[in-house]
Parts: sequence; structure tokens; C-alpha cells
Amino acid sequence: MRNMPGILLAVLYAGCASSAPTPSPFDGKRALSLVEAQLAFGPRTPGSPAHAATAAWILNELEDAGWTPDTQEFEYAGLGLRNLIGRSSSATGEGVVILGAHYDTRPQADQDPINPRAPVPGANDGASGVAILLELARAMPPDSLPQPVWLVFFDGEDSGRIDGWDWIVGSMHFAATLQIEPTAVIVVDMVGDAQLELYYERNSDQALSTEIWSVAQQLGYRAFVPEYRHSMIDDHTPFLRRGLPAIDIIDFDYPYWHTTQDTLDKVSAESLEQVGRTLQAWLTTAP
Repeated sequence: MRNMPGILLAVLYAGCASSAPTPSPFDGKRALSLVEAQLAFGPRTPGSPAHAATAAWILNELEDAGWTPDTQEFEYAGLGLRNLIGRSSSATGEGVVILGAHYDTRPQADQDPINPRAPVPGANDGASGVAILLELARAMPPDSLPQPVWLVFFDGEDSGRIDGWDWIVGSMHFAATLQIEPTAVIVVDMVGDAQLELYYERNSDQALSTEIWSVAQQLGYRAFVPEYRHSMIDDHTPFLRRGLPAIDIIDFDYPYWHTTQDTLDKVSAESLEQVGRTLQAWLTTAP
């Protein structure tokens, strides 16, 4: 358990005598612009030009922020997929924290009462989590972190029950081939809803959930509700199956889930900022 007495963001961002780079505050407005940038590519369904362009853009954003970009290519259902990884410069293997989100979008809006076969825009379901990770990459220079961090963008999460696909394809492949034992895996999914309510997810590691929610409470963020609600299969699941401490930060009470109405106007910079600053405070405080 980390020691988190009275975390104040002002302390985290204050300069110090050390020559190490200093983090800057997570910017919710910039995170929202990163959601908008993804939507400009169009639906990011696996195998599409928009999907490929989004992957290239993510890797470029990571490199521009000083993180080491990498890819993990694999095949599923005859289609080439890619998990994307941004590693901090100190990420040599031991003591790694993994932050994850999926960057693909659902090919069919099967919950949409009008256009169930149209693709999902994926503003909240996909783009919000990617935006959190990319804005964290900018706000946290790799050398400023007290532990190695991997930012992992999973492919093929959201095509379950379409054309014979399973759910969470990318994270299953990533977890199955992982050669290290991370100290924590934190997945963010659907975290931009303007009416954000983040409850404990029932399958998630209890101790790690309590840590993160406690940080949010100390920062005064009411979106984090320390009560149990949903039980999810999500990108944290393959890591839990390996016995690793993993959690899912998700607002599943989102009325536009898997519909064509999952658009930019449903996402809030304030919601993104609450999640981003909570994770930043947790990450930049030495264990």
C-alpha cells in the first residue's frame, strides 16, 4: 500500500532541487481535444484505414512526449492487429505499472434502436481512455516517475459477438505473452461521461481499487464512488486470470454505450481531468 497522506496537486507540481523533469498538471481540455482528434479519423474498427491511422497517431504522440513507442503485432480471425506500448525510459522490467485502454471501436452499434448496424463513433467507449493515457504521457515526463510505467493501448477489445469475435482480444494476447509481473494494472474505459460515476468494479483487485479511490477522495473528486456496482469483463480480466493485481475504472451507466450517439458532446473535460489527475497523483507519489 502506498503512503498517501494529504495529497495536494500543488506539491506534486512544485519545482525541486533535483534535475529530474517535473510533471505538469493533467489538462482536461487538452484530453478532450485528444478525444476529438480520434473522432476525426472516423470509426476505428480493426482493419480499417481509420484504425491504422489512429495507431500511427498514438505512436507519434508517445514519441513526441518522450516515451519509447513499441508495437505488438498478432493475428486474430485472419486479421492483423496491433497492441501499442509506450514505455518510460526507466521501464526495464521490474516494478512496472501498466496503464491500459483500448483504441478500437465497435463495428456495429447493436444497442442503437435506429441504426444497429452502423459503426460506433466511440467518443467515450474507446477515445476517452486513449486520451487519458496520452495526456498522462505529456504531463508526466518519463524520468519524473518514481517507478517504470507502460502505457498500453489494446486492440480488438470491442468486437465481441460480431462475426464470431471474442471480447478483449488484444489484452488477452498481451497478458498471455507478458514476460514480467507488473505491480499493478489499471485499465480506463468509458471515463469521459459528463455525468461521470465511477463505482468499484466487483472483479477488480480490492486493495488497488481502494488506493485509487482514496486518492480521488483526497483530491475532492466526487465522481469516484467507493461502492460496488457492476461486474465487468474488460481489459483487466486477462491480468486477473494470471493472478496479477488489476482494476477496471469504468462508468458502465452510460446510456449511449454501443450506439451511434457515443459522440464528442457526451464527453466532458472535467470528467477526464478528474480521472487523469487522480492517476497522476497516484503515479507520481513514491511507493
